[in-house]
Amino acid sequence: MARSALTGTRVRERRLRIGMKQADLARAVAISPAYLNLIEHNRRRVGPELLTALSAALGVEEAALAEGAESALFEGLREGAASVAAAGPDEGAPELDRIEEFVGRFPGWAALLADRQARIGALERTVEALSERMAHDPFLSASLHEVVSAVTSVRSTAAILAESEEIAPDWRARFHRNIYEDSIRLSEAAAALVAYLDASQESETGLSSPQEEVEAWLARAHYHLAGLERAHPTPAESLVSGVPDLASGAARKLARAHVARYRADALALPLEPFLKALAADGPDPAALARRMGTGLAPVFRRLATLPEGAGPPAGLVICDASGTLTFRRPAPGFTLPRHGAACPLWPLYEALARPTVPIRAPVEMAGRVPVRFLTYAYSEPRHPGGFDGPQVVEALMLILPATEARTGAERPIGSSCRICPRGGCVARREPSILAEGG
Repeated sequence: MARSALTGTRVRERRLRIGMKQADLARAVAISPAYLNLIEHNRRRVGPELLTALSAALGVEEAALAEGAESALFEGLREGAASVAAAGPDEGAPELDRIEEFVGRFPGWAALLADRQARIGALERTVEALSERMAHDPFLSASLHEVVSAVTSVRSTAAILAESEEIAPDWRARFHRNIYEDSIRLSEAAAALVAYLDASQESETGLSSPQEEVEAWLARAHYHLAGLERAHPTPAESLVSGVPDLASGAARKLARAHVARYRADALALPLEPFLKALAADGPDPAALARRMGTGLAPVFRRLATLPEGAGPPAGLVICDASGTLTFRRPAPGFTLPRHGAACPLWPLYEALARPTVPIRAPVEMAGRVPVRFLTYAYSEPRHPGGFDGPQVVEALMLILPATEARTGAERPIGSSCRICPRGGCVARREPSILAEGG
């Protein structure tokens, strides 16, 4: 891996961004503060072993420190080349071994192509989300059914009036009244559907379910509720009441439950000690649980609710024993279904069948350019009703970016069957609308 002369500058910028003292970072990587100071001022080169230690302590990938923006640029161009290769042999084969030469000679064009590739990827994820929504959104299905029903009723009544020459006046009046009432029903159903779709373009909150309202509220806060991290936390009602995203009473009830669990996690895993443990051990849930003296589930949730930039970009999904997703925090590039069931090959569902057994699985999310992730899954039974009550099982899956080289052992997964383009999947429930013939 090529290392530029600005590695030290990136180390310093990252350390300051997460609020870590120079002495603490030096202690974490077993060097003196004076030597670290020389590194941060680019007066000492960083060897491979030290770079690995620094990236782990700072919670970033090695490439981000070693190559900076060029790393993202190279990766974007490689993704573009991979998408061209996936399109078929007739599209031509970009010279991957000459990427550095291309960037050096034409940096502007290289940045433009990488930006276009990122834009294409974002648009593809949007299309997948919209396709999945059209396939599974219960409101859309019910609204379209209402429209079709009203149109059919109007057409049937109109056909009777057009084809029957002699109809008694009272029956003719009744048919006219039916057409009038059905036309009003059709107009209202169409107006409600248009209003729903228009509102969906402006906001993804409060439109389909209380759970989505809560997720929109958390997304605006980047899933970190700073008011609950203090010794004297912000009252739950102050966090929930009057929030535009939480429009329904059901959403506010779910939000209060989330606040209670968040506060319990914050008490069990205080932010500053947890960040120090993260700097020492990296985002390994088992190591963090041992160091902090807690279970795996609180660690999963804590990693997914850290302040922005304080750790790796983590996603988290939680499901109950039925497999229904009860919490969704997306990770960049990992598409989560908003409606309908998720991919049955997720380690999340494997954990449901193996309670209390931790699972670590590298996965590859299907797409035009597949993306790799490292997942950790765990489920645990609870007995909220006591010994005489039913057992309640909850499973969690932590989603982290893959930092290790491809091994070929990655588990192929998708988002949900309806929008997964992967062919020949033995776990497929239904044809994909993105595949030919689906």
